[in-house]
Amino acid sequence: MKEISFIIRYLIHFFEAKNTKGHGVHSPYLFRFTQNVIYDKNPFYIFPAIEKLRVQLRRDERLLHLTDFGTGNHSASRVCDIAKKSLKTPNRARLLFRTVHFIQAKTVLELGTSLGITTAYLASPNSDLVAAVARENFEKLGLKNIRQITGNIDNTLEPFLQENKTLDVVFFDANHRQEAVLRYFNLCVKHITRNSVFIVDDIHWSADMEDAWFSIQNHPEVQSSIDLFDCGMVFFDRYLPKKHFKMR
Repeated sequence: MKEISFIIRYLIHFFEAKNTKGHGVHSPYLFRFTQNVIYDKNPFYIFPAIEKLRVQLRRDERLLHLTDFGTGNHSASRVCDIAKKSLKTPNRARLLFRTVHFIQAKTVLELGTSLGITTAYLASPNSDLVAAVARENFEKLGLKNIRQITGNIDNTLEPFLQENKTLDVVFFDANHRQEAVLRYFNLCVKHITRNSVFIVDDIHWSADMEDAWFSIQNHPEVQSSIDLFDCGMVFFDRYLPKKHFKMR
């Protein structure tokens, strides 16, 4: 039943998303953003190295014992199974890379790091056991501008924000419950700049996440948003139009 509901939500989005290729976006900044971030397909130098690591992870048989801080559940999984289930697709990860590159972000925060592939894409423009595997990958790629914070986000986010006054890009990919997403968003939104971009993953994953996305779109600090179905992007610059776009 959940799968059918998801398909219905996708079909609704598909037929409502009329702004393909950025047409209909009258803001010069957002038009450039759609062209250079959402629809750009040009490869960057770091992409092959990161994707080589993805292939290695999908073959890694090491067994990890995990704790889900969102649910409190304990489990054991092989690295290869985590890689197949949890890693963002190359297209989605490259979207994050291009976002960081486009706005020349200095401070990038990812909530919900797994094996580090998405983090590598986020960190490349600015050149626990699962955390240990991620750390291995950062070292292989020579990425030294990443600070890992392991533990429950409910306990670690506020101390991090006290040390970092501004956030350029935030990728929300942790607890997929409305209450948690909005709590993290409301903490991070206090640290925005004019050019900040927040990206919320899986906004149509459930009715609860759709409610969270609707609340974020209507937050008083949010000026514009782009709904790509599997993720949403929000912008805060007061010179942008007060408008929400749906794109394929």
